[in-house]
Amino acid sequence: MTLTALTPRRGTPEPPASSPPPGSPAAPALADAYARVRTHTEALAAPLSAEDQVIQSMPDASPTKWHRAHTTWFFEQFVLVPHAPGYRVFDERLAFLYNSYYVAAGPRHARPRRGMITRPSNAEVADYRAHVDAAMARLLADPAALTPALAEVVTIGLNHEQQHQELILTDILHAFGENPIAPAYDPAWRWRPATPADGMLSLPEGIHTIGHRGDGFSYDNEGPAHRVLVGPVGIARGLVTNRDWLAFMADGGYAEAALWLSDGFAAVQAEGWQAPGHWREIDGQWHAVTLGGLRPVEPEAPVCHVSYYEADAFARWAGRHLPSEAEWEVAAATGELADAFGVVWQWTRSAYLPYPGYRAADGALGEYNGKFMVNQMVLRGSSLATSPGHARLTYRNFFPPSARWQFTGVRLAAFSA
Repeated sequence: MTLTALTPRRGTPEPPASSPPPGSPAAPALADAYARVRTHTEALAAPLSAEDQVIQSMPDASPTKWHRAHTTWFFEQFVLVPHAPGYRVFDERLAFLYNSYYVAAGPRHARPRRGMITRPSNAEVADYRAHVDAAMARLLADPAALTPALAEVVTIGLNHEQQHQELILTDILHAFGENPIAPAYDPAWRWRPATPADGMLSLPEGIHTIGHRGDGFSYDNEGPAHRVLVGPVGIARGLVTNRDWLAFMADGGYAEAALWLSDGFAAVQAEGWQAPGHWREIDGQWHAVTLGGLRPVEPEAPVCHVSYYEADAFARWAGRHLPSEAEWEVAAATGELADAFGVVWQWTRSAYLPYPGYRAADGALGEYNGKFMVNQMVLRGSSLATSPGHARLTYRNFFPPSARWQFTGVRLAAFSA
């Protein structure tokens, strides 16, 4: 299997192509989207052995088998059980194993112990997926059953599964990075160099509207759309590269406490960080564990697998800062940022907080985003592992500032363009 669908994309992405807008009455289109998304998950898992699919290399990662089962539970729990008369639950025990964090949906297995779930087997999880897929096909074939409210829940489920498709890749890469022999997920995979893009895009002071508005799917945390004051500020047209990062390392960046936030330098010392995640020094040369296996670090490729703490320290070393998420969105909307999408997620200096007027939905699905709005930082754009059609200008990704197992990189900003 090659990752042609996962190679970096250029420019502003198309609106999500994987699913119709919430409330769409087009049952055939939704059924087709469902089949495509579910098939893509299995294609991503196909290169992995049974042993690969059960490993959990750290508490923040999950086994591939768990991702496959959890996304299936989502459709069973939120679509089939409440909306498909006569639906037979595949196995009552699986709700406890594969509920992630939905307190309103019932008790759940502890996240750090997901790698202990050796049973059900991969074959049984495949049977579970087939059982749910068959029931979903029957439901989606009935236009009378597919109300706008139900179509919205199905669409959320499809976008939810696309998020887990990216996690399948990031989580197995972390596991392979912990393996001394650094296995390859796809031996044919290659980084592309960052798009050459010098200078800064100047944003004069002005009031702009950010956040999702209009048609098409969005998560609740992308709205309401609201006005913000942006500028004057300059946003780097290009991403920070490995060449840039090697200069930071050579200048003692990881050892200079003055560059770091206090918590960040504590993480450097506690974790022994000397380079980005998945990097290894071999015979005086830096290598990185990639989806294609262990490769020499490519100087012109965008730096990847760095935490917010590292991104912030690098920006300070470079005499710059990280953009706010509002600055990033306004700049990206111009189409003048190279590699804004499809290469690496880009850290912003914005804490993950609710937009003015935000209200989480009622019920278990209201737990999807809102309850995480503390102790997280926002990333914008998308990565090479983001599923096709899943990126958009207003997308708000978020992780704790120490996280670096995702495809996370850096774009700089300056108050004076």
